[in-house]
Amino acid sequence: MRAEPQAVSYRPDTPIESLADWLGDPVAPADFPKTRLRFRNDRHAAGVGLDGLTDDQWQNHFGRFEPLADNLARPLALRYHGHQFRVYNPEIGDGRGFLFAQMRDGENRLLDLGTKGSGQTPWSRAGDGRLTLKGAVREILATEMLEGLGVYTSKTFSVVETGEELWRGDEPSPTRSAVMTRLSHGHIRIGTFQRLLALEEAGHMARLVDYCLEQFPGPPPPDDAPGRDDPSVRLMHLVVERMADLAASWMVAGFVHGVLNTDNMNISGESFDYGPWRFLPKWDPGFTAAYFDHQGLYAFGRQPEALHWNCGQFAVALRLLTDAPPLIAAMERFGPLYMEAIGRRWCWRLGLESRDAEANAGLVNACEKQMTESGIAPDQFFFDHRGGRSATGALAEIMQGFKPVGDTHPYWHGDGPESMLIDEVETIWAAIAESDEWAPLHNKVTALRRMGDAHGTPPLPQGHLPPQADDLN
Repeated sequence: MRAEPQAVSYRPDTPIESLADWLGDPVAPADFPKTRLRFRNDRHAAGVGLDGLTDDQWQNHFGRFEPLADNLARPLALRYHGHQFRVYNPEIGDGRGFLFAQMRDGENRLLDLGTKGSGQTPWSRAGDGRLTLKGAVREILATEMLEGLGVYTSKTFSVVETGEELWRGDEPSPTRSAVMTRLSHGHIRIGTFQRLLALEEAGHMARLVDYCLEQFPGPPPPDDAPGRDDPSVRLMHLVVERMADLAASWMVAGFVHGVLNTDNMNISGESFDYGPWRFLPKWDPGFTAAYFDHQGLYAFGRQPEALHWNCGQFAVALRLLTDAPPLIAAMERFGPLYMEAIGRRWCWRLGLESRDAEANAGLVNACEKQMTESGIAPDQFFFDHRGGRSATGALAEIMQGFKPVGDTHPYWHGDGPESMLIDEVETIWAAIAESDEWAPLHNKVTALRRMGDAHGTPPLPQGHLPPQADDLN
Protein backbone atom coordinates (compact mmCIF):
# COMPACT_ATOMS: atom_id res chain seq x y z
CA MET A 1 0.00 0.00 0.00
CA ARG A 2 1.09 3.57 -0.49
CA ALA A 3 1.11 5.97 2.42
CA GLU A 4 -1.64 8.51 2.83
CA PRO A 5 -0.40 12.05 3.52
CA GLN A 6 -0.08 12.50 7.27
CA ALA A 7 -2.85 14.70 8.66
CA VAL A 8 -1.37 17.76 10.34
CA SER A 9 -2.32 21.15 11.68
CA TYR A 10 -1.89 24.11 9.36
CA ARG A 11 1.65 25.50 9.71
CA PRO A 12 2.33 28.53 7.50
CA ASP A 13 5.94 29.33 6.64
CA THR A 14 7.03 31.73 3.89
CA PRO A 15 10.80 31.55 3.31
CA ILE A 16 10.27 32.77 -0.26
CA GLU A 17 9.76 36.26 1.18
CA SER A 18 13.50 36.58 1.80
CA LEU A 19 14.00 36.40 -2.00
CA ALA A 20 10.82 38.12 -3.13
CA ASP A 21 12.28 41.52 -4.01
CA TRP A 22 14.20 40.10 -6.97
CA LEU A 23 12.49 36.75 -7.56
CA GLY A 24 8.91 37.85 -8.16
CA ASP A 25 6.34 40.60 -8.43
CA PRO A 26 3.39 41.16 -6.06
CA VAL A 27 0.17 40.77 -8.04
CA ALA A 28 -3.57 40.81 -7.51
CA PRO A 29 -5.85 37.91 -8.49
CA ALA A 30 -8.52 38.38 -11.13
CA ASP A 31 -12.00 39.36 -9.98
CA PHE A 32 -14.06 36.52 -11.40
CA PRO A 33 -17.81 36.81 -12.10
CA LYS A 34 -18.51 33.78 -9.93
CA THR A 35 -16.76 30.97 -8.09
CA ARG A 36 -18.15 27.45 -8.14
CA LEU A 37 -16.15 24.69 -6.49
CA ARG A 38 -15.61 21.75 -8.81
CA PHE A 39 -12.76 19.79 -7.23
CA ARG A 40 -11.04 19.84 -3.85
CA ASN A 41 -8.26 17.42 -3.01
CA ASP A 42 -8.93 16.65 0.63
CA ARG A 43 -6.48 13.75 0.48
CA HIS A 44 -3.59 16.18 0.15
CA ALA A 45 -5.28 19.07 1.95
CA ALA A 46 -5.00 16.96 5.10
CA GLY A 47 -1.23 16.91 4.62
CA VAL A 48 -1.06 20.70 4.99
CA GLY A 49 -3.87 21.17 7.51
CA LEU A 50 -6.45 22.65 5.14
CA ASP A 51 -8.95 19.80 4.85
CA GLY A 52 -11.12 21.35 7.56
CA LEU A 53 -12.07 24.36 5.43
CA THR A 54 -15.75 24.63 4.58
CA ASP A 55 -16.62 24.81 0.88
CA ASP A 56 -17.32 28.53 1.27
CA GLN A 57 -13.94 29.10 2.92
CA TRP A 58 -12.29 26.99 0.24
CA GLN A 59 -13.81 29.11 -2.54
CA ASN A 60 -12.79 32.32 -0.78
CA HIS A 61 -9.18 31.15 -0.60
CA PHE A 62 -8.88 29.29 -3.90
CA GLY A 63 -11.37 31.20 -6.05
CA ARG A 64 -11.08 34.74 -4.65
CA PHE A 65 -7.60 34.16 -3.21
CA GLU A 66 -8.15 35.76 0.13
CA PRO A 67 -4.82 35.22 1.93
CA LEU A 68 -4.49 32.24 4.20
CA ALA A 69 -3.81 33.11 7.83
CA ASP A 70 -0.23 34.23 8.54
CA ASN A 71 0.78 33.52 4.97
CA LEU A 72 1.76 35.64 1.96
CA ALA A 73 -0.11 38.94 2.14
CA ARG A 74 -0.04 39.23 -1.67
CA PRO A 75 0.60 36.54 -4.28
CA LEU A 76 3.92 36.54 -6.12
CA ALA A 77 4.28 36.11 -9.88
CA LEU A 78 7.72 34.55 -10.21
CA ARG A 79 10.29 35.73 -12.74
CA TYR A 80 12.21 33.35 -14.99
CA HIS A 81 13.54 32.84 -18.51
CA GLY A 82 13.73 29.60 -20.44
CA HIS A 83 14.52 27.62 -23.54
CA GLN A 84 11.24 26.88 -25.32
CA PHE A 85 11.78 24.11 -27.85
CA ARG A 86 15.49 25.02 -27.40
CA VAL A 87 15.03 28.65 -28.39
CA TYR A 88 15.94 31.02 -25.57
CA ASN A 89 13.14 33.33 -24.45
CA PRO A 90 13.80 36.09 -21.88
CA GLU A 91 10.20 37.35 -22.00
CA ILE A 92 8.50 34.75 -19.86
CA GLY A 93 7.54 34.33 -16.22
CA ASP A 94 4.32 33.53 -14.35
CA GLY A 95 1.90 34.89 -16.96
CA ARG A 96 -1.32 33.32 -15.67
CA GLY A 97 -0.36 32.06 -12.26
CA PHE A 98 1.30 33.01 -9.01
CA LEU A 99 2.66 31.62 -5.78
CA PHE A 100 -0.20 31.94 -3.31
CA ALA A 101 1.00 30.35 -0.08
CA GLN A 102 3.67 28.23 1.60
CA MET A 103 3.36 25.84 4.54
CA ARG A 104 4.98 22.82 6.19
CA ASP A 105 3.81 19.22 6.14
CA GLY A 106 4.12 16.64 8.90
CA GLU A 107 7.76 15.94 8.02
CA ASN A 108 8.60 19.66 8.16
CA ARG A 109 8.95 19.82 4.37
CA LEU A 110 7.99 23.00 2.57
CA LEU A 111 5.00 22.95 0.23
CA ASP A 112 3.79 25.65 -2.14
CA LEU A 113 0.32 26.45 -3.38
CA GLY A 114 0.57 27.91 -6.87
CA THR A 115 -2.11 28.79 -9.38
CA LYS A 116 -2.96 28.56 -13.05
CA GLY A 117 -5.61 30.80 -14.59
CA SER A 118 -5.63 33.33 -11.76
CA GLY A 119 -5.36 36.45 -13.95
CA GLN A 120 -2.88 38.66 -15.71
CA THR A 121 0.56 39.52 -14.34
CA PRO A 122 3.49 41.61 -15.60
CA TRP A 123 4.53 38.49 -17.52
CA SER A 124 1.25 37.80 -19.32
CA ARG A 125 2.40 39.42 -22.58
CA ALA A 126 -0.68 39.25 -24.87
CA GLY A 127 -2.38 36.51 -22.82
CA ASP A 128 -5.58 36.88 -20.83
CA GLY A 129 -4.18 35.07 -17.78
CA ARG A 130 -7.06 32.59 -17.79
CA LEU A 131 -7.45 28.82 -17.90
CA THR A 132 -10.16 26.82 -19.60
CA LEU A 133 -12.21 24.48 -17.48
CA LYS A 134 -11.24 21.68 -19.86
CA GLY A 135 -7.58 22.42 -19.20
CA ALA A 136 -8.19 22.14 -15.47
CA VAL A 137 -10.07 18.85 -15.86
CA ARG A 138 -7.23 17.47 -17.97
CA GLU A 139 -4.74 18.42 -15.25
CA ILE A 140 -6.78 16.61 -12.61
CA LEU A 141 -6.71 13.47 -14.74
CA ALA A 142 -3.00 13.74 -15.53
CA THR A 143 -1.87 14.28 -11.95
CA GLU A 144 -4.10 11.57 -10.49
CA MET A 145 -2.99 9.00 -13.09
CA LEU A 146 0.68 9.87 -12.69
CA GLU A 147 0.52 9.80 -8.91
CA GLY A 148 -1.06 6.36 -9.13
CA LEU A 149 1.84 5.21 -11.33
CA GLY A 150 4.49 6.41 -8.91
CA VAL A 151 5.55 9.59 -10.70
CA TYR A 152 6.76 12.46 -8.51
CA THR A 153 4.14 14.97 -9.62
CA SER A 154 2.48 18.14 -8.46
CA LYS A 155 -1.01 17.54 -7.09
CA THR A 156 -4.13 19.21 -8.43
CA PHE A 157 -5.33 20.77 -5.19
CA SER A 158 -8.38 22.76 -6.28
CA VAL A 159 -10.45 23.65 -9.34
CA VAL A 160 -13.00 26.47 -9.16
CA GLU A 161 -15.14 27.40 -12.16
CA THR A 162 -15.13 31.18 -12.67
CA GLY A 163 -18.04 32.03 -14.96
CA GLU A 164 -16.15 33.61 -17.88
CA GLU A 165 -16.28 32.66 -21.55
CA LEU A 166 -12.86 32.11 -23.11
CA TRP A 167 -11.81 31.96 -26.73
CA ARG A 168 -9.10 29.51 -27.68
CA GLY A 169 -7.77 28.42 -31.03
CA ASP A 170 -7.23 24.78 -30.06
CA GLU A 171 -10.67 23.91 -28.67
CA PRO A 172 -14.29 24.84 -29.44
CA SER A 173 -15.00 28.38 -28.27
CA PRO A 174 -16.43 30.08 -26.35
CA THR A 175 -15.54 27.68 -23.58
CA ARG A 176 -15.87 27.68 -19.82
CA SER A 177 -13.18 29.08 -17.52
CA ALA A 178 -11.62 27.95 -14.26
CA VAL A 179 -8.84 28.72 -11.83
CA MET A 180 -6.70 25.88 -10.57
CA THR A 181 -4.42 25.58 -7.56
CA ARG A 182 -1.49 23.16 -7.48
CA LEU A 183 0.26 21.71 -4.45
CA SER A 184 3.98 21.07 -4.91
CA HIS A 185 7.26 21.34 -3.07
CA GLY A 186 8.59 24.22 -5.08
CA HIS A 187 8.27 26.50 -8.07
CA ILE A 188 11.95 27.31 -8.58
CA ARG A 189 12.80 26.33 -12.15
CA ILE A 190 15.91 25.85 -14.23
CA GLY A 191 14.66 28.95 -16.03
CA THR A 192 14.84 30.89 -12.75
CA PHE A 193 18.60 30.34 -12.72
CA GLN A 194 18.86 31.12 -16.43
CA ARG A 195 17.34 34.54 -15.81
CA LEU A 196 19.90 35.32 -13.10
CA LEU A 197 22.70 34.26 -15.45
CA ALA A 198 21.37 36.55 -18.19
CA LEU A 199 21.27 39.45 -15.73
CA GLU A 200 24.65 38.48 -14.26
CA GLU A 201 23.19 38.51 -10.73
CA ALA A 202 25.75 36.23 -9.07
CA GLY A 203 24.84 37.31 -5.54
CA HIS A 204 21.19 36.52 -6.04
CA MET A 205 22.02 33.20 -7.65
CA ALA A 206 24.17 32.21 -4.68
CA ARG A 207 21.27 33.01 -2.35
CA LEU A 208 18.91 30.98 -4.55
CA VAL A 209 21.29 28.01 -4.45
CA ASP A 210 21.27 28.18 -0.65
CA TYR A 211 17.46 28.42 -0.62
CA CYS A 212 17.13 25.32 -2.82
CA LEU A 213 19.57 23.29 -0.74
CA GLU A 214 17.73 24.22 2.45
CA GLN A 215 14.19 23.73 1.18
CA PHE A 216 14.77 20.76 -1.18
CA PRO A 217 17.50 18.86 0.69
CA GLY A 218 19.15 15.67 -0.43
CA PRO A 219 22.28 13.58 0.03
CA PRO A 220 25.76 14.92 -0.66
CA PRO A 221 27.47 14.10 -3.95
CA PRO A 222 29.52 10.90 -4.22
CA ASP A 223 32.72 10.91 -2.17
CA ASP A 224 34.88 11.10 -5.29
CA ALA A 225 32.91 13.93 -6.93
CA PRO A 226 35.13 16.94 -7.66
CA GLY A 227 34.07 20.12 -5.90
CA ARG A 228 31.56 18.23 -3.75
CA ASP A 229 31.68 20.86 -0.97
CA ASP A 230 30.71 23.69 -3.33
CA PRO A 231 26.99 24.51 -2.81
CA SER A 232 26.43 24.96 -6.55
CA VAL A 233 27.98 21.57 -7.28
CA ARG A 234 25.88 19.94 -4.55
CA LEU A 235 22.72 21.37 -6.08
CA MET A 236 23.80 20.28 -9.57
CA HIS A 237 24.15 16.68 -8.40
CA LEU A 238 20.72 16.77 -6.76
CA VAL A 239 19.05 18.13 -9.88
CA VAL A 240 20.73 15.52 -12.09
CA GLU A 241 19.60 12.75 -9.74
CA ARG A 242 16.04 14.04 -9.68
CA MET A 243 15.77 14.62 -13.42
CA ALA A 244 17.13 11.16 -14.23
CA ASP A 245 14.52 9.55 -11.99
CA LEU A 246 11.77 11.80 -13.33
CA ALA A 247 12.59 10.84 -16.93
CA ALA A 248 12.54 7.15 -15.98
CA SER A 249 9.23 7.50 -14.18
CA TRP A 250 7.58 9.01 -17.28
CA MET A 251 8.91 6.23 -19.49
CA VAL A 252 7.70 3.46 -17.19
CA ALA A 253 4.30 5.18 -16.96
CA GLY A 254 4.07 5.39 -20.77
CA PHE A 255 3.58 9.13 -20.41
CA VAL A 256 4.42 11.92 -22.83
CA HIS A 257 4.62 15.34 -21.18
CA GLY A 258 4.72 17.28 -24.43
CA VAL A 259 6.48 20.51 -23.45
CA LEU A 260 9.84 19.93 -21.77
CA ASN A 261 11.10 23.51 -21.81
CA THR A 262 13.56 24.66 -19.15
CA ASP A 263 10.89 26.87 -17.57
CA ASN A 264 8.88 23.66 -16.99
CA MET A 265 11.66 21.99 -14.99
CA ASN A 266 11.38 22.33 -11.20
CA ILE A 267 14.57 22.15 -9.13
CA SER A 268 12.63 19.93 -6.72
CA GLY A 269 12.35 17.31 -9.48
CA GLU A 270 8.55 17.39 -9.69
CA SER A 271 6.63 16.85 -12.89
CA PHE A 272 4.11 19.67 -13.41
CA ASP A 273 2.31 21.93 -15.90
CA TYR A 274 0.26 19.52 -18.00
CA GLY A 275 -0.77 20.96 -21.36
CA PRO A 276 -0.73 18.65 -24.42
CA TRP A 277 0.07 15.46 -22.48
CA ARG A 278 -0.78 11.94 -23.63
CA PHE A 279 -0.42 8.36 -22.44
CA LEU A 280 0.76 5.85 -25.03
CA PRO A 281 -1.89 3.83 -26.90
CA LYS A 282 0.99 1.51 -27.90
CA TRP A 283 4.74 1.39 -27.30
CA ASP A 284 6.07 3.94 -29.77
CA PRO A 285 9.24 5.96 -29.07
CA GLY A 286 8.24 8.46 -31.79
CA PHE A 287 4.82 9.28 -30.30
CA THR A 288 4.36 13.01 -29.65
CA ALA A 289 1.80 14.78 -27.48
CA ALA A 290 1.94 18.37 -28.77
CA TYR A 291 0.43 19.04 -32.19
CA PHE A 292 2.95 21.86 -32.61
CA ASP A 293 5.99 19.62 -31.94
CA HIS A 294 6.56 19.12 -35.66
CA GLN A 295 10.12 17.81 -35.28
CA GLY A 296 9.29 15.38 -32.47
CA LEU A 297 11.73 17.12 -30.15
CA TYR A 298 9.79 16.00 -27.09
CA ALA A 299 8.57 12.65 -28.43
CA PHE A 300 8.12 9.82 -25.92
CA GLY A 301 11.48 8.20 -26.60
CA ARG A 302 13.36 11.51 -26.53
CA GLN A 303 12.23 12.60 -23.08
CA PRO A 304 15.38 11.39 -21.29
CA GLU A 305 17.48 13.28 -23.84
CA ALA A 306 15.37 16.40 -23.25
CA LEU A 307 15.83 16.31 -19.48
CA HIS A 308 19.55 15.68 -19.87
CA TRP A 309 19.76 18.69 -22.19
CA ASN A 310 17.89 20.79 -19.66
CA CYS A 311 20.34 19.73 -16.95
CA GLY A 312 23.05 21.02 -19.27
CA GLN A 313 21.39 24.42 -19.34
CA PHE A 314 21.29 24.38 -15.55
CA ALA A 315 25.03 23.69 -15.55
CA VAL A 316 25.58 26.62 -17.92
CA ALA A 317 23.68 28.89 -15.53
CA LEU A 318 25.68 27.71 -12.52
CA ARG A 319 28.90 28.63 -14.32
CA LEU A 320 28.18 32.11 -12.96
CA LEU A 321 29.22 30.73 -9.57
CA THR A 322 31.67 27.89 -10.15
CA ASP A 323 33.99 26.17 -12.60
CA ALA A 324 32.79 23.85 -15.36
CA PRO A 325 34.57 20.52 -14.59
CA PRO A 326 32.65 19.65 -11.38
CA LEU A 327 29.36 20.49 -13.12
CA ILE A 328 30.29 18.32 -16.10
CA ALA A 329 31.15 15.48 -13.73
CA ALA A 330 27.66 15.74 -12.26
CA MET A 331 26.13 15.74 -15.75
CA GLU A 332 27.98 12.52 -16.59
CA ARG A 333 26.02 10.71 -13.87
CA PHE A 334 22.70 11.23 -15.67
CA GLY A 335 22.92 8.19 -17.98
CA PRO A 336 23.79 5.58 -15.32
CA LEU A 337 21.28 7.07 -12.87
CA TYR A 338 18.58 6.97 -15.54
CA MET A 339 19.27 3.33 -16.42
CA GLU A 340 19.21 2.34 -12.75
CA ALA A 341 15.91 4.14 -12.26
CA ILE A 342 14.35 2.54 -15.36
CA GLY A 343 15.17 -0.94 -14.11
CA ARG A 344 14.03 -0.25 -10.56
CA ARG A 345 10.77 1.39 -11.58
CA TRP A 346 10.05 -1.16 -14.31
CA CYS A 347 10.29 -4.02 -11.83
CA TRP A 348 8.09 -2.09 -9.41
CA ARG A 349 5.34 -1.64 -11.98
CA LEU A 350 5.52 -5.32 -12.94
CA GLY A 351 5.30 -6.43 -9.30
CA LEU A 352 8.77 -7.98 -9.33
CA GLU A 353 11.70 -7.48 -7.00
CA SER A 354 14.48 -5.49 -8.62
CA ARG A 355 17.75 -7.29 -9.35
CA ASP A 356 21.12 -6.11 -10.62
CA ALA A 357 21.47 -3.67 -13.52
CA GLU A 358 22.18 -6.34 -16.15
CA ALA A 359 19.20 -8.49 -15.18
CA ASN A 360 16.87 -5.49 -15.02
CA ALA A 361 18.04 -4.27 -18.43
CA GLY A 362 17.36 -7.69 -19.93
CA LEU A 363 13.84 -7.64 -18.52
CA VAL A 364 13.15 -4.14 -19.84
CA ASN A 365 14.43 -5.00 -23.31
CA ALA A 366 12.34 -8.16 -23.50
CA CYS A 367 9.20 -6.32 -22.42
CA GLU A 368 9.77 -3.50 -24.91
CA LYS A 369 10.27 -6.05 -27.69
CA GLN A 370 7.03 -7.83 -26.87
CA MET A 371 5.04 -4.59 -26.61
CA THR A 372 6.45 -3.37 -29.93
CA GLU A 373 5.73 -6.63 -31.76
CA SER A 374 2.26 -7.16 -30.29
CA GLY A 375 1.01 -3.55 -30.33
CA ILE A 376 -0.47 -4.04 -26.86
CA ALA A 377 -1.11 -0.90 -24.81
CA PRO A 378 1.49 -0.45 -22.04
CA ASP A 379 -1.16 -0.28 -19.32
CA GLN A 380 -2.59 -3.61 -20.47
CA PHE A 381 0.85 -5.18 -20.77
CA PHE A 382 1.92 -4.30 -17.23
CA PHE A 383 -1.45 -5.45 -15.85
CA ASP A 384 -1.43 -8.76 -17.75
CA HIS A 385 2.15 -9.57 -16.72
CA ARG A 386 1.94 -8.45 -13.10
CA GLY A 387 4.16 -10.70 -10.99
CA GLY A 388 5.25 -12.60 -14.11
CA ARG A 389 1.82 -14.01 -14.94
CA SER A 390 0.71 -14.59 -18.53
CA ALA A 391 4.29 -14.40 -19.81
CA THR A 392 5.30 -16.83 -22.55
CA GLY A 393 8.42 -17.75 -24.48
CA ALA A 394 11.62 -15.79 -23.90
CA LEU A 395 9.87 -13.26 -21.69
CA ALA A 396 8.62 -16.01 -19.39
CA GLU A 397 12.16 -17.37 -19.04
CA ILE A 398 13.49 -13.96 -18.07
CA MET A 399 10.68 -13.28 -15.62
CA GLN A 400 11.29 -16.59 -13.87
CA GLY A 401 14.53 -15.09 -12.60
CA PHE A 402 12.62 -12.38 -10.72
CA LYS A 403 10.78 -12.85 -7.45
CA PRO A 404 7.12 -11.69 -7.47
CA VAL A 405 6.08 -9.18 -4.85
CA GLY A 406 3.02 -11.22 -3.96
CA ASP A 407 0.20 -8.77 -4.56
CA THR A 408 -3.11 -9.40 -2.83
CA HIS A 409 -4.90 -6.18 -3.75
CA PRO A 410 -8.23 -6.91 -5.53
CA TYR A 411 -7.26 -4.51 -8.32
CA TRP A 412 -4.89 -7.11 -9.79
CA HIS A 413 -7.69 -9.64 -10.03
CA GLY A 414 -10.17 -7.35 -11.76
CA ASP A 415 -11.19 -7.19 -15.40
CA GLY A 416 -8.39 -4.91 -16.54
CA PRO A 417 -6.19 -1.90 -15.82
CA GLU A 418 -7.03 1.74 -15.43
CA SER A 419 -5.82 3.78 -18.37
CA MET A 420 -5.94 7.39 -19.53
CA LEU A 421 -6.03 7.41 -23.30
CA ILE A 422 -7.27 10.49 -25.11
CA ASP A 423 -10.67 9.01 -25.99
CA GLU A 424 -11.51 8.51 -22.32
CA VAL A 425 -10.32 12.01 -21.47
CA GLU A 426 -12.60 13.44 -24.15
CA THR A 427 -15.53 11.32 -22.97
CA ILE A 428 -15.15 12.57 -19.39
CA TRP A 429 -14.94 16.15 -20.63
CA ALA A 430 -17.95 15.71 -22.96
CA ALA A 431 -20.15 14.73 -20.00
CA ILE A 432 -19.19 18.00 -18.29
CA ALA A 433 -19.43 20.18 -21.39
CA GLU A 434 -22.72 18.81 -22.66
CA SER A 435 -24.72 18.10 -19.51
CA ASP A 436 -22.64 19.39 -16.58
CA GLU A 437 -22.26 15.80 -15.40
CA TRP A 438 -19.27 15.51 -13.08
CA ALA A 439 -19.78 11.96 -11.83
CA PRO A 440 -17.56 10.34 -14.52
CA LEU A 441 -14.65 12.58 -13.49
CA HIS A 442 -15.04 11.92 -9.78
CA ASN A 443 -15.53 8.19 -10.38
CA LYS A 444 -12.34 8.12 -12.42
CA VAL A 445 -10.38 9.88 -9.68
CA THR A 446 -11.63 7.28 -7.18
CA ALA A 447 -10.60 4.47 -9.53
CA LEU A 448 -7.14 5.96 -10.10
CA ARG A 449 -6.54 6.29 -6.37
CA ARG A 450 -7.49 2.65 -5.97
CA MET A 451 -4.97 1.80 -8.69
CA GLY A 452 -2.35 3.78 -6.79
CA ASP A 453 -3.10 1.88 -3.60
CA ALA A 454 -2.62 -1.37 -5.52
CA HIS A 455 0.75 -0.30 -6.90
CA GLY A 456 2.03 1.03 -3.59
CA THR A 457 4.92 3.47 -3.28
CA PRO A 458 7.83 2.89 -5.69
CA PRO A 459 11.11 1.89 -4.04
CA LEU A 460 13.64 4.67 -4.43
CA PRO A 461 17.30 4.87 -3.38
CA GLN A 462 17.56 5.66 0.30
CA GLY A 463 18.30 9.35 0.73
CA HIS A 464 17.93 10.20 -2.93
CA LEU A 465 14.20 10.80 -2.86
CA PRO A 466 13.15 14.38 -3.50
CA PRO A 467 10.84 15.60 -0.71
CA GLN A 468 7.23 14.69 -1.35
CA ALA A 469 4.10 14.46 0.71
CA ASP A 470 3.30 10.76 0.28
CA ASP A 471 6.57 8.83 0.44
CA LEU A 472 7.27 6.02 2.86
CA ASN A 473 10.98 6.57 3.35
